[in-house]
Amino acid sequence: MSTASLQRDEILLLFDVDGTLTYPRTNIQPEFEAFLYSKVKPLANIATVGGSDLEKMFEQLNGKKILGEFDFLFPENGLVQIDHGKEAGKQNIIQHLGEPTLKRFINFVLRNLSELELPIKRGTFIEFRNGMLNVCPMGRQCTRSERNMFVEYEKKHNVREEMIKVLQEEFADVDLQYSIGGQISFDVFPKGWDKTYALRYIEANYNFKEIHFFGDKTEPGGNDYEIFIDPRVISHKVATPEDTRRILTDLLKISDS
Repeated sequence: MSTASLQRDEILLLFDVDGTLTYPRTNIQPEFEAFLYSKVKPLANIATVGGSDLEKMFEQLNGKKILGEFDFLFPENGLVQIDHGKEAGKQNIIQHLGEPTLKRFINFVLRNLSELELPIKRGTFIEFRNGMLNVCPMGRQCTRSERNMFVEYEKKHNVREEMIKVLQEEFADVDLQYSIGGQISFDVFPKGWDKTYALRYIEANYNFKEIHFFGDKTEPGGNDYEIFIDPRVISHKVATPEDTRRILTDLLKISDS
């Protein structure tokens, strides 16, 4: 049986945000948004799973209306679960790790960052989220041009990869996992709290015949890798929203008219 012949409630389409529904840290394009809601949504349940928090999803996907447009939202790798517009669950990294371990980690990261040579540094180097920490070597309070400068610098120096190696060695005794997503930061969270966490909620509460995942950071170390290789999903590697649209059009047999 082809995907296109399944009923809407038998299919879940699970989308990464950056590089999949939008270009990195930009808003969804109106043409793609219209395609998603008018052509795709009538044929399948639609959901997002991203490393960012819910506010950043609102920012990139044009506001709180997504609470009514998407069937599910899974911010922070699915550690926050929004089911048909209502919060259904939430994990907490502070309770899980405990304050002493958390302080030890933060102190070490800040010391490491203070000694790291970069072309520029701005502000907000560690961002707390419910289920993870987001570490940004250059600081999240940067302009678009400064972000692009870091992207070019990292192509030569592998800043995030090298920093993760140091953290893995220093915190080998803690069940932490590291994942590079987006352009300038990486996520830190307990092992198993990657994007496959969203599948726990889906499996416990729904019985879809097919779950399709669309993402761009699918290589080892990328924040889509674990869910991309998970046998419970049918995975599609993309690099742009145009890739996502092309695959959806073919998968669901959507007419261009």
